[in-house]
Amino acid sequence: MRSLVIFASGKGSNAAAIIDYFKKTGLARVALIVSNKKDAGILDIAKNENIPAIVIDRQSFQDLSLVSQIQSHNPSLIVLAGFLWKIPEGFISAFQGRIINIHPALLPKYGGKGMYGHHVHQAVIAAGEKVSGITIHYVDEAYDSGDTIVQASCTVSADDDADSLAARIHKLEHFYFPRTIEFLLTNQNTTT
Repeated sequence: MRSLVIFASGKGSNAAAIIDYFKKTGLARVALIVSNKKDAGILDIAKNENIPAIVIDRQSFQDLSLVSQIQSHNPSLIVLAGFLWKIPEGFISAFQGRIINIHPALLPKYGGKGMYGHHVHQAVIAAGEKVSGITIHYVDEAYDSGDTIVQASCTVSADDDADSLAARIHKLEHFYFPRTIEFLLTNQNTTT
């Protein structure tokens, strides 16, 4: 069975969708959850699902001491599901082509440092966009600039606020993220 490692900083709704999806398909299992916040909701999900979890600090992330720990799980993919730190170049090199991220907008618009969660939705609404969506992409050395794997869109209504738009974006994320991971696991050369 293929192994996934999920990095998350928040509540973990995307991680929960991924865990549930692969419990049903049996194609992969989440071997480890990594968070940079000791009070992140994702850690409760990990505990409830009996998935090992670790909390990292910036130093261990930057000095790459985490790499060997992640390698011990032999992940087919490392999935960033609401993880807010920039990934160090050495970490990207260690897992070249196996790190993916989800972004709550249609990149290249509304990406980059500081563009996450409600900040993105507020910017989309403030700009008067009629369409928003999600982008699932490979991770490279810059924020939100890796090759796009898939995008999905939804309308932005005139009466939307960040919360109502976020609710539609979450539906897209929870549907497309696990299925995109499944596609990558079954159709690309990833480590088994």
